[in-house]
Amino acid sequence: MMRKRTLVVQRTGWGKSLVYFISAKMLRKKKRGMTMVVSPLLVLMDNQKEMAEKMNLKCDVLNSTVKDRRAEIIESMKNDELDVIFVTPETLFASDIQSSLHRFKIGLFVIDEAHCISDWGHDFRLEYGKLGRIISDMPANVSVLAVTATANDRVVNDLCTQLGDDVYVSRGKLTRESLHIQILKLDSKAKRYAWLLENLSKLPGTGIIYCLTRRDCEDLSAFLNHNGINTMPYYSGNDETINTEAIEKFHDNRIKAIIATVKLGMGYDKGDIAFVIHYQTPANIVSYYQQIGRAGRNLSDAYAFLMSGGNDDERINNFFIETAFPTRGESRSIYNVISSGEGVKLTEIEASLNIRHTRVMKALDFLENDGFIFKEGSAYYASAKRFVYDSKHYQEITRIRKQEMKQMNELIHTNECYSKFIVNCLDDDEENDCGRCSNCLRHYVYPDLTLKSSSLIIAETWINSRVLEILPRKLWPDRKKIDYVNMNGICLSKYGDSGYGEMVREGKYETGRFSDELVERAAEVLMPLVNQKRVRAITFVPSLRSDIVSDFASRLASRMHITLYDALGKLPAEPQKDMENSAYQCENARQSFYVKIKRLPAKVILVDDIVDSKWTLTVCGYKLMEAGCIEVYPFTLADSSEV
Repeated sequence: MMRKRTLVVQRTGWGKSLVYFISAKMLRKKKRGMTMVVSPLLVLMDNQKEMAEKMNLKCDVLNSTVKDRRAEIIESMKNDELDVIFVTPETLFASDIQSSLHRFKIGLFVIDEAHCISDWGHDFRLEYGKLGRIISDMPANVSVLAVTATANDRVVNDLCTQLGDDVYVSRGKLTRESLHIQILKLDSKAKRYAWLLENLSKLPGTGIIYCLTRRDCEDLSAFLNHNGINTMPYYSGNDETINTEAIEKFHDNRIKAIIATVKLGMGYDKGDIAFVIHYQTPANIVSYYQQIGRAGRNLSDAYAFLMSGGNDDERINNFFIETAFPTRGESRSIYNVISSGEGVKLTEIEASLNIRHTRVMKALDFLENDGFIFKEGSAYYASAKRFVYDSKHYQEITRIRKQEMKQMNELIHTNECYSKFIVNCLDDDEENDCGRCSNCLRHYVYPDLTLKSSSLIIAETWINSRVLEILPRKLWPDRKKIDYVNMNGICLSKYGDSGYGEMVREGKYETGRFSDELVERAAEVLMPLVNQKRVRAITFVPSLRSDIVSDFASRLASRMHITLYDALGKLPAEPQKDMENSAYQCENARQSFYVKIKRLPAKVILVDDIVDSKWTLTVCGYKLMEAGCIEVYPFTLADSSEV
């Protein structure tokens, strides 16, 4: 290799992996040591390992899936027995790897998906941000290669700074000549479901449908499977056995589509992906380019459909942007708790501060990454480094991300060539129209956008017929067992969704009364429970501010011909919605609610309007059972938990 630091920015499908596989072969012939590839995603690592083995490279992976072989793999690395090792950044910074790093003979250090290093990139990751430390400590004779398909000028400049002096940049054209891009103006969940129901089977081959949230992956997959279109969901947090099965079936074309979050957004190489559909609009063009780049690698024609319209996409993307960084208050408060003690555990932090669990974890990640705190075992300690909150930097990144979201909206409404618009946004000065997108052709590339009323009815019926399960909490915030646990409950809708979810919003905040239609639907959903479990009573979560829930529960009890019990009382307290984490939510509920009658039914349905943390239902159910109830079945009209 001509230089010690090289950055390759080339389009998806260009063959960036081949660069370091061929380099690995050359280095091994010269006895220069193994190639270490830092890769962000497990599926990407497996994919690359398969490719490397086809080139007769001896390779292995180091990640969370090989715990039983970890010591054996590390020993192979020490003995210089591997040509290529694929490692996640989390594993690379584990203590056993860091302590052994000086014993590994590394000829080439590769950072795949290198845009993740830069916090100006679309997919910055804290664990990736630490790689600069590894690079700076690399011996002079170790070559460093960073590769990505998604880096604009700002990110390229940042990467060059992090890679060190005298970086050679290989940057090519980004246009994907096989892609036919089309924007679908569909402003509701039902319309998007209906379009997929009508058209997915008509599309050639197999493909990926991208969703912004895990729930949408599950819901959409269930709808399509129910209607005879074989799909599987794939997302972070899903059962890895299911994820593995989904990838295997997709790889072998045994399902029509895999329905995924961005977990499948980088690097995955399957040459015959015939289409990529975005069920929702991504937050930025860089992500969009990365994801549509999965399609058409070995095909002359592939299709990219982007669904847009309505406010939900913008709401979800804004949520992710606004919550990307911890606030000054969160960071300072958490740092103060840690610095005031000698080894502070997570449960102690949350008991001290009214901050949501996900926000606490994010702040801890940033504080640890910036060197203000460190973790030993299960406890956090303050370091000697003085805490400083970099608000200017975070605000600038947030501003850029909102600008990128605006740019994505401009793509949706442009009359220009979609392909040219996209690569121009990535600082590729392509001047020619692609001649393949729907704007260039002035008609739909495939298929017609017209929706049959029958498909729309099927979609709307499905959405409105779905109910969510409320799984009971079994542990208190201090991890102690809850002695009286609710039965599995039922939630009628996702708050704000079309249909019942929208009716709940209107009733709560516009009319001040839940509609008779919601009463009818609730009775329909609950009657099987009433009959099978012989439940003959309803009670409700009381409020000092409104009688909307008690009114609904009264009408529901009358409709189902069962007894209404005004069993629970409430003392003045802060609104539960202002309590941010489990410790505060639970304690607020415990101090607020009490049982006010002596004679209680053995089995009761506990009604509330909206569920989020489940602590109100958990505490009310506990107190009812403590006072004599045997079984408590929670029921709510909507779930408002985070996307």
